[in-house]
Amino acid sequence: MIRVLIFFALLFAVALGFAWMADLPGVISISWDGYVWEQPPVVVALVVGVALALFLGVVWLVLTILRSPKIALRFFSRRRKDKGYQALSRGLIALGTGNAKLARKHGLDADKLLNEEPATKLLLAQTAQLAGKDEEARGRFEAMLDDPETRALGLHGLFIEAERHNEPVAARHYAEEANKAVSGLEWAGKAVLGYQAVASHWEQALATLERNYTSKLIDKKTYRRHRAVILTALAQKLEEGEPERAYTMAKEAHGLALGLVPAAVVAARLATRRGDIRKASKIIEATWRLSPHPDLAEAYAHVRTGDSAVDRLKRVKSLAALRANTGVGALAVARAAVDAREFDEAREQLKKVLRSEPMRAAFLMMAELEEAEHGDKGRMRDWLSRAVRAPQDKAWVADGVVSAEWQPVSPVTGRLDAFEWKTPSGLPDTSAGETIEDALFEAPVLAPAREAVEPPVAPEQAQMAGAAEHAEPGRMADIELQAASAKPAAAKDEANKSELEKSEAGKAEPDPKASDEPVPAAKEGYEGTTDDVGHVKPVQDLPETPADEASETADKSASQQKAGAETKGAEKPSGDAGEKKAEAKADKTATAPEKPGAAEGKTLETAEELDKPIAFPFSRMPDDPGTEEEEEEPKEPRPRFFN
Repeated sequence: MIRVLIFFALLFAVALGFAWMADLPGVISISWDGYVWEQPPVVVALVVGVALALFLGVVWLVLTILRSPKIALRFFSRRRKDKGYQALSRGLIALGTGNAKLARKHGLDADKLLNEEPATKLLLAQTAQLAGKDEEARGRFEAMLDDPETRALGLHGLFIEAERHNEPVAARHYAEEANKAVSGLEWAGKAVLGYQAVASHWEQALATLERNYTSKLIDKKTYRRHRAVILTALAQKLEEGEPERAYTMAKEAHGLALGLVPAAVVAARLATRRGDIRKASKIIEATWRLSPHPDLAEAYAHVRTGDSAVDRLKRVKSLAALRANTGVGALAVARAAVDAREFDEAREQLKKVLRSEPMRAAFLMMAELEEAEHGDKGRMRDWLSRAVRAPQDKAWVADGVVSAEWQPVSPVTGRLDAFEWKTPSGLPDTSAGETIEDALFEAPVLAPAREAVEPPVAPEQAQMAGAAEHAEPGRMADIELQAASAKPAAAKDEANKSELEKSEAGKAEPDPKASDEPVPAAKEGYEGTTDDVGHVKPVQDLPETPADEASETADKSASQQKAGAETKGAEKPSGDAGEKKAEAKADKTATAPEKPGAAEGKTLETAEELDKPIAFPFSRMPDDPGTEEEEEEPKEPRPRFFN
């Protein structure tokens, strides 16, 4: 709009000038060699203007003819550049589509048409990378280092090549050189910071972080978080050697990021070492309100050294109350309750955890609780089997790496502050649909124990025991020897007495059906119980041969019958006939010839079995192949068992 106004203003001025000249009186006369040319001023002005235009045209034509070689050279050069840039553009498009062969062809054409063009060098280097020609790509990037304009480009290419070939030392060198050459390179600043953090060069990492923040490569929030992480890592490194400096750095890190659990744990631990229990408690409480964590509960429980388990339980309860209804808090209280032997409290807290958010640690603690409180192995195995199928516990996870302890840098990518406290992903959930009955949380009901029945004590043993209580120390050995010798005799007397009672009972109550069919004797008395230990014959009373055993059995039966007869006669002393009858029966029994009875047959059978040689079930061991002769000879049948 302004240009239009200016044009019309100039046109109006020219018209005004011509009008003024036309109104001027008189003529302009020019005489030359007898010729006189007289014209008004307007006509003279027009003629002068036309002559000036013709003169300028002639001058332009002459100059154009003189500069024609340069003009032609400029034309062809411009045409060559146009073709070169066109080839460069096509090469970049081919490179983007992944056609390395076509991109290389257009790159070479562009390199011929465009001399010393940085874009052409980059196209050829990246084409070599795409084609897998690492040596060529590295050579082209190194050639860019000589030119200040392309030095940063070459360093970046060499940095990428070093990372591709897993050469961290070379990659760090190129990143540091690029960071020094050009300030404000984002890739260089972050790469240098990452490599310094991976190498645990925390002092240099702090300086690099400050430089990146000054160059506005990161925002303020990221700067505070990364600085807190670096200070925490440095405090952990200096905790043993320089605790005061480490405590200062841990406090600064806690102030920069209240939700950073490792910073709070380190600061609280160092404050506890300094004896500042109140400061340590405040640090943990501030972080617990933002992000509850088991490490915080553990540090809070031991914030005061020397406390009992009950005191630690009270302290953990107060910490869990700051943020109620959290599984981490309930689990921490349960852990402290188990340590304090408060099993009911621990069971209640674990029940809350398993009802709200079941986790593997809760199942394992329930197994520990069952073993510690009741020693119930069955219930403990039940909880352990449930723990195998339970969801995974939360852990520190970064780039697919699961760690039980926090780390400031990812071991995979070298990224700072990469670890997060969360449940590992990618693991199958085997606890779907599983229910937990209320009976599992209740204490098991054990059956009452049976009272032990003490075996009867013989009078001789009781007498020996009483003598041992009042005996002098010098006579203890004699009393013990007498007691040892009296035990077999007492056992033998008890056996004789029991057999005598059985025989009298058999005579007093005769069985009418015993005339034809023998009735097997039922097991009575001490047989089959733990009381038969006292009735076993001592070693010195056993017979040496089977014949001696048979004769001893016959004598024993005769003496028993005679003792029975005497007892029966004592019960009826008034009758002479009965007395004579009993004596005659006893004499007859004593003088009667021995008949092969059940006891004698059993003794002879036992003797024959003992005389047999021991036969093994196999002729040779299972892994012995034997010989061919043994296989050809007929084998006699062998017994399958041995005595």
